[in-house]
Amino acid sequence: MGGADAPSGAKGVSMAEMTPVRSMQRGGETEQGPPAGGIRKAKAAATEAALKAAALRVFERSGYINAKVTDITKEANRSAGSFYSHFPHKEALLEALLADWIVEMGEELTTHTGAHDLTNREHLRWHVAVVWNTYERRRPVLIALQQAALSSEAFAQRMLEFRYEETATLRAHLDDMQAKGIRLAGRSDVLASAILALLEQFCRVWLLEGGEPITPKLSDEEAIDTVTDLLLYGLTGPPAD
Repeated sequence: MGGADAPSGAKGVSMAEMTPVRSMQRGGETEQGPPAGGIRKAKAAATEAALKAAALRVFERSGYINAKVTDITKEANRSAGSFYSHFPHKEALLEALLADWIVEMGEELTTHTGAHDLTNREHLRWHVAVVWNTYERRRPVLIALQQAALSSEAFAQRMLEFRYEETATLRAHLDDMQAKGIRLAGRSDVLASAILALLEQFCRVWLLEGGEPITPKLSDEEAIDTVTDLLLYGLTGPPAD
């Protein structure tokens, strides 16, 4: 060890070079196996994904308030220890699901390649459809978020913060429109809040609570078109004198 000479023929060779590497033999060629750290990260990611998927099923079946950590781990076929190595508590798991939803919606909203002019019906309808469709896909998460906000003031406050982040794309589009001289009905941050509030409540009534007792039944296309036209013709406000 310390002070000892390197073995003959190994002088100047680092410890990393002297460490045996696990390999697999195939067809006369030697292939290096995946790094241990990569395997651990992959397993951790798989466990986290399994816990999230299980939580969605448990929340939809039992409701967020009644769901227990043990219900989630049993559903995911994972140990309680694996849960707490990823999430300190049930609320943290729900926040992670909320963050996933915001990322998903943000990624979809930023894929639109057209000009950021929300007075263009096609562009505006695309944005409305993104919100409607993500509400459909994330229904169990959104119901759980409602329940959590009712039972925890701290979580309700975090929901408000998340919600403001959710308006970022809309605010950017509206700012861009104003910079181009397009007249809007109000400040971009207030308009973004109003648009999102209308969309959220409409989606909540129809996708989370079962909708109004009207006939014929509201289709996805009719819902998206109705909100699009309401926003389109109310966005610029009354005509200028």
